[in-house]
Amino acid sequence: MSEIKVFAPASVANVGPGYDTFGFAIEELGDIITVSKRNDQKLNFLPSIGAELPVEPLENVAGVAIQSFLTKLGSTQGFDITIEKMFRPGSGLGSSASSAAGSVFAVNALLGYPCTTKELLPHALEGEALASKCYHADNVAPSLLGGFQAVRSYEPLDIFSIKNLEALHVLIIFPDVQIKTVEAKKLLPVTLSIKDAREQWGNVAAVIHALHTKDYELLNRAITDRIAEPFRKNLIPGYEKVKKIASESGSVGFNISGSGPSMFALFTDESNLTSCSEKIEKFYSSIDLSVKIHISGINSVGCKIL
Repeated sequence: MSEIKVFAPASVANVGPGYDTFGFAIEELGDIITVSKRNDQKLNFLPSIGAELPVEPLENVAGVAIQSFLTKLGSTQGFDITIEKMFRPGSGLGSSASSAAGSVFAVNALLGYPCTTKELLPHALEGEALASKCYHADNVAPSLLGGFQAVRSYEPLDIFSIKNLEALHVLIIFPDVQIKTVEAKKLLPVTLSIKDAREQWGNVAAVIHALHTKDYELLNRAITDRIAEPFRKNLIPGYEKVKKIASESGSVGFNISGSGPSMFALFTDESNLTSCSEKIEKFYSSIDLSVKIHISGINSVGCKIL
């Protein structure tokens, strides 16, 4: 095999209280990455589609991820890489993570699968760190592996997944503004009060328990955040109104997706989701702001060959 095309899904990170810890992959939205072998050692990025991305390998998250992987293998194989973006960077849906995850997944396949998919995670993290200026796996892990992933530890990296979430339907709300992850991180507090920390820990435990037991009333109460949401919500036009619409429409969980501006709402009833979507579109129309709506399940597959 000398050429491959893969799909790397977008993802929702943080998921309320799980700052840099929780994330899940979504369906039908992500990156399409085409990689082909070269006859030399060069990593060559062809013009991207859907967004303007750096062509210099060490300035591109996919290039950094691939180079990290090749260095581990001791390989000097060169590649041509084309990235097609189905959603723009700065959306809060893990754009850089999709590129990093999909690129190492593709190269691993072209080289005959020297590593398991999970073993690719540290290399995808290297690429993600270029974009966000820190290591966080809450987008990379679900994009690469699929499903709902939780990071227990970064040193050493230790993740686990929550299974059997087919009952949850996801509404993604993406108002037409852009927020860069590295800028959004600057808004966050460097310390937490004991009161806020205690509540955050309780909500983290409650989200995991609620997902395992299908206790969606508990899930709805627990998807609140004391670290990022109080500061980042002010960057998102209409945030409190959209949150209120979701709650009144029967959502079982609502919060900011990653750094925003995208938001997510979880539903167990598809008719409630449809009604909520219509009301949110009507609201944004009333304030003359464009909004994109995406309806999905939780993607259990992650990166896949097309």
